[in-house]
Amino acid sequence: MTLTTRISLSAAAVLMPLAAVAQEATETAEAAAPGFDQIGPYIMTTLLFLIGGFLVFWMAAGFAMLEAGLVRSKNTATQLTKNIALFSIASLMYWLVGFNLMYPGDGWIVAGYLGTLFSPAVLEPVGLAADAAALDYASVASDFFFQLMFCATTASIVSGTLAERIKLWPFLVFVVVLTGFIYPIEASWQWGGGWLSELGFSDFAGSTLVHAAGGFAALAGAIVLGARVGKFGKDGRVVPIPGSNLPLATLGTFILWLGWFGFNGGSQLAAGTVGDITDVGRIFANTNMAASAGAVAALILSQVSFGKIDLTMVLNGALAGLVSITAGPLDPSLFGALWIGAIGGVIVVYTIPLLDKLKIDDVVGAIPVHLIAGFWGTMAVPFYTEGTSFVTQFIGFASIGIFVFVVSMVVWLILKAVMGLRVSEEAEIAGLDVSELGMEAYPEFTRG
Repeated sequence: MTLTTRISLSAAAVLMPLAAVAQEATETAEAAAPGFDQIGPYIMTTLLFLIGGFLVFWMAAGFAMLEAGLVRSKNTATQLTKNIALFSIASLMYWLVGFNLMYPGDGWIVAGYLGTLFSPAVLEPVGLAADAAALDYASVASDFFFQLMFCATTASIVSGTLAERIKLWPFLVFVVVLTGFIYPIEASWQWGGGWLSELGFSDFAGSTLVHAAGGFAALAGAIVLGARVGKFGKDGRVVPIPGSNLPLATLGTFILWLGWFGFNGGSQLAAGTVGDITDVGRIFANTNMAASAGAVAALILSQVSFGKIDLTMVLNGALAGLVSITAGPLDPSLFGALWIGAIGGVIVVYTIPLLDKLKIDDVVGAIPVHLIAGFWGTMAVPFYTEGTSFVTQFIGFASIGIFVFVVSMVVWLILKAVMGLRVSEEAEIAGLDVSELGMEAYPEFTRG
């Protein structure tokens, strides 16, 4: 036997046990690491929350653009300030108390409870190990992020209604109360496992809990605040006050339309099975159908009613169609989504003039779009969703409406007494951009 052969045999004798140890370690690691079947549902549902959440976040831009386009140019910067401020305040308040009010778990009572004052939950540590046994159905952080977006949306609805005559700081104080307390409490009644959930009330993505709630808060504010200077003549005549930038309002509507796919689709709350992800696709299709039908219905009806097509009616018709399908976007057929959304468009064309007759000044039409179409969408659920009833749906809508309206009214009245709600008539005529901010969105143009 040569020296080379002896060296080779010696090396093999050393390496073979090492190779066996490495193989055993690899097999042990493979056995311990969970496969995609174990962690896949967690990953996919977390992604659904994150993608849905940032789509709903993009709706904040939609509200800002819609409102900036529907107010006069002298009030544009103020509306933009309100929208970025209200979203930021909602983020802080939902973390501070809102999340624990909305999801109190076993300690739930009718009015909710504060729970842990700071921090909604212990978020996952950085680099959480992929131990399937330790994972919930989705990341806590992603769930918190997604639910926060709905809270902020509720406040965005109020902003447009009260535009062009409300002081900035009292409005922001109301946002603190709305996002930290009012919305989380009423939402806990359904989504936090509260009494409406036990009663059998159904609101898939928030036609009542988000949209009608925002509409009721806006209605209370509009009543306390009063109409803009010059909106209603002494003879009762309604004086149209057109917006400054319809291209911007149209862009805002398309942004909201896009964000609504996350709003409704993400509310499936699961994407870990073939059935769940198929349902998300169905929700997307129904959401788009309802929006389209609402826009077309408003387009045709405005032509018939007014002799000309009204673009603002068409924009609000699309949004009303979206609100209408939000309570039940999964169960209807495409035709079902079509007629539900179309009725939303009809509601807008008839109720916007009705508010004018009632001397309620809603600058962007948010009350018809979110409150009244939200009522219709909530009541349409039993047509397609088994186990629901019209009586239960009405009880749910009425209870949330009364709670939000009464509490909001009290808060608005307190703010009016303590801080004052309206700017002066002189400031309103000059524009809130100058009186509230000392700056203008379009400084090169003549204010009008």
